[in-house]
Amino acid sequence: MVRGLSKAVRAAAKAAHGGEQKEERTWRDETALGPRSFPYHVKEACWAKAEPVKGRDPTRWRRDALGNIVFRKLVGCQGCLCHDYDHVVPYSKGGESTLDNCQLLQATANRAKGNHSNLSKTTLVQRSAYCVLSARDMDLVELAAYGDVVHKEKGNGLGCRIQ
Repeated sequence: MVRGLSKAVRAAAKAAHGGEQKEERTWRDETALGPRSFPYHVKEACWAKAEPVKGRDPTRWRRDALGNIVFRKLVGCQGCLCHDYDHVVPYSKGGESTLDNCQLLQATANRAKGNHSNLSKTTLVQRSAYCVLSARDMDLVELAAYGDVVHKEKGNGLGCRIQ
């Protein structure tokens, strides 16, 4: 199995079964999160602007700014499918928490980037968690997290159950 994939599968299964703390939006004003955190609507728009993974449900799978495949339910963990919402211009260097300054980035690459904005894309790719996934691997992650598998082909959602 791909290094880090089993950790990602366990994290996805834990998230699907209520083991992950979900952000509560009903009682909390987004401004209470502070200027360093991206508001919920910015995170949603940032996910939407990231490149979709061909043949996969775009609400579940995307490519980060470096081309790494990331999974929607895995945020802030250290597996190869985990992602963060990154400030392109670091917050500590005056970057704002706006959509224009937000990018999807694999969590490992985001930790390597830190508050640097001058690291090359090649350097960040080298520091990313290397992960090559087969379609079957992605199906298993999706099945663990959502209980089903959705393939997107030619605009039509085709459901698939693994037996």
